[in-house]
Amino acid sequence: MDETAWTFIMVGLSFGVYIGIAIWSRAGSTSDFYVAGGGVHPVANGMATAADWMSAASFISMAGIISFIGYDGSVYLMGWTGGYVVLALLLAPYLRKFGKYTVPDFVGDRYYSKTARVVAVCCAIFVSFTYVAGQMRGVGVVFSRFLEVEIEYGVMIGMAIVFFYAVLGGMKGITYTQVAQYCILIFAFMVPAIFISILLTNQPIPQLGFGLNLGGEIGSQIANGESVSLLDKLNGLHEQLGFSAYTDGSKSTIDVFMITAALMFGTAGLPHVIVRFFTVPNVRDARISAGWALFFIAILYTAAPAIGAFARANLIHSVSGANYEKVEGKKSVPGWFKDWEKTGLLAWADKNNDGKIQYRKGTAFEGKPEFVGRRGEYGQRLISNAPTASRNELYVDRDIMVLANPEIADLPPWVIALVAAGALAAALSTAAGLLLVVSSAISHDLLKRTFWPSITEKGELIAARIAAAVAIVIAGYFGIYPPGFVAQVVAFAFGLAASSFFPALFLGIFTKRANREGVIAGMVTGIAFTAAYIIYFKFLGGTPDGWWFGISPEGIGTVGMALNFVVAFIVSLSTSEPPEDVQEMVEDIRVPRGAGDATADH
Repeated sequence: MDETAWTFIMVGLSFGVYIGIAIWSRAGSTSDFYVAGGGVHPVANGMATAADWMSAASFISMAGIISFIGYDGSVYLMGWTGGYVVLALLLAPYLRKFGKYTVPDFVGDRYYSKTARVVAVCCAIFVSFTYVAGQMRGVGVVFSRFLEVEIEYGVMIGMAIVFFYAVLGGMKGITYTQVAQYCILIFAFMVPAIFISILLTNQPIPQLGFGLNLGGEIGSQIANGESVSLLDKLNGLHEQLGFSAYTDGSKSTIDVFMITAALMFGTAGLPHVIVRFFTVPNVRDARISAGWALFFIAILYTAAPAIGAFARANLIHSVSGANYEKVEGKKSVPGWFKDWEKTGLLAWADKNNDGKIQYRKGTAFEGKPEFVGRRGEYGQRLISNAPTASRNELYVDRDIMVLANPEIADLPPWVIALVAAGALAAALSTAAGLLLVVSSAISHDLLKRTFWPSITEKGELIAARIAAAVAIVIAGYFGIYPPGFVAQVVAFAFGLAASSFFPALFLGIFTKRANREGVIAGMVTGIAFTAAYIIYFKFLGGTPDGWWFGISPEGIGTVGMALNFVVAFIVSLSTSEPPEDVQEMVEDIRVPRGAGDATADH
């Protein structure tokens, strides 16, 4: 069977599993819909948390970024992994002790204010939709290449699947679906990594092969008779092509620090990750599930740098200097190259008319290639405004590297199909968790706890499902018209979460003096500043020359978080103390013993 047939089988079977789980675990109450009844086993919750957290950015885009920018890509590894440790140690047990459904629930009750709750709801929706745009784009990329449908239709198929198990099963359905999705995505990520590690270094463990000498079938060809390590060879290839050395960083120290911190504290403030700790029976299980989640996450994250390096070496070896048309006895581009051209995510401009692909540092053309359909010629037809100043003739979208890696290494079709199923599992699992955050924020925090306290449980459940359906439609729109590549969009979401939620949660747990006036002012200031900076420099024509102190939009969330803390602190000290009962509640939260089930009457 060819890869298309295998893809239909793999994707079809995985989707069948998801739908079956949704039917089996259909939510029958608001407790089931919001927190899976609070009865999920810690190991299962650890898997579900890992799947929820390891999105399309982790599966598809992170290794792709590392593949292209090398050392600078380490900020994503440090930030996302370190952030989970912060979340597990500083927030998760205490929030579980509080025993509510959502982050806005905590903010509203801790700061004794409906206004604070509404501000938290707005922040949750803004952050979630920014994040979900990257997930739906990932779905579209996978379907576009492997099922040979246009990206728009791929996003719509993903929307339909998420609609089914998120709207029907709520958190209960999502949790057990995410357990299955974790198993699929980690298997799909590691199997080709093991194959390629053997082909490049003769070492079956990618994490070890990353630092070894090239060997094996493909590695020997890349080494060209030398006894050289993979990273040393990559440095040499990069310098020959005009790129900076793969193991050298080009970002400033302050920007590396700011991006890492924004990703770290953004992780600790993400509502869809935090809510996972409300699904276990007690505080002890919250801590245990956090440990399991970190273990499950580490499997993928320790392999990502190796996969990025493998993909980069394979790409340069197979494409640079190759003839676009097949020439007998000479290096020609393999079949996967023209298959990916059809998606508009890879393109070539023959600037010197020699028929060969010149891959160099520089922009191949202005902007991205336009998708021109699935008929006729590709290549130069995709590019109408290629600048002559740059010698580079090749455009490669970063988001395709993990997906194309098995094809570049000429692995069996079933492995290629498995990667497609894994990428969909990663994107859909996180999309479902984010959409549930939006749904619960609207139905529980806005309706039940703010504007319509008398709504029945049945009415609240119906409202939650309607809100989830509307959210899926909006998410699909952002998937079709995304504001950037997957990991970049996700980085923006982390910055927004860091600048809005983390200070409110941290102060709410560890400072009795923080009050409603302070947290409202802090959240509004933090997210408004961060969003304005990102929008200006990414979408309104701002250039890197204007970055404040050299801080990129991906790292500005750290400054927004600092502003949030400062404003919240000053305003809190300038206004009256919280009521006595609120201060006693804070004191009780800080001693994380007991559990207090999350129930529908909170």
